[in-house]
Amino acid sequence: MNIPENLRYTENHEWARREPDGGITVGITDYAQEALGDVVYVELPEVGQTVEAGQSFAEVESTKSVNDVYAPATGTVTAVNEALIDTPELVNTDPFVTGWFATIDPTDGAGLEELMDPAQYRAFIEG
Repeated sequence: MNIPENLRYTENHEWARREPDGGITVGITDYAQEALGDVVYVELPEVGQTVEAGQSFAEVESTKSVNDVYAPATGTVTAVNEALIDTPELVNTDPFVTGWFATIDPTDGAGLEELMDPAQYRAFIEG
């Protein structure tokens, strides 16, 4: 199970990475993509859309189920990974680099400190 040390994690199995410009890039974890099975469709938010922390802002469909992807912070979507529209399997093959979903500009200056660090996330999924 790949749990990169430079990311923060949610209980819904999203990862979040603070970008140099202050934005937060979001995707689903290796654990989540493995549990989903083969991803066949991704519904991304719209650039400019306002999202609320803890609320669904994207959707991922696999051969097993359809699941929501939740925003780790409140803010405005500034970028989406359009490659997932034609190649949703990137979520399975590389969830942390090419399989990201969106970048959010947090409106409240939200940090990621309230999210789990890698050790906490590892304990969470093993618990």
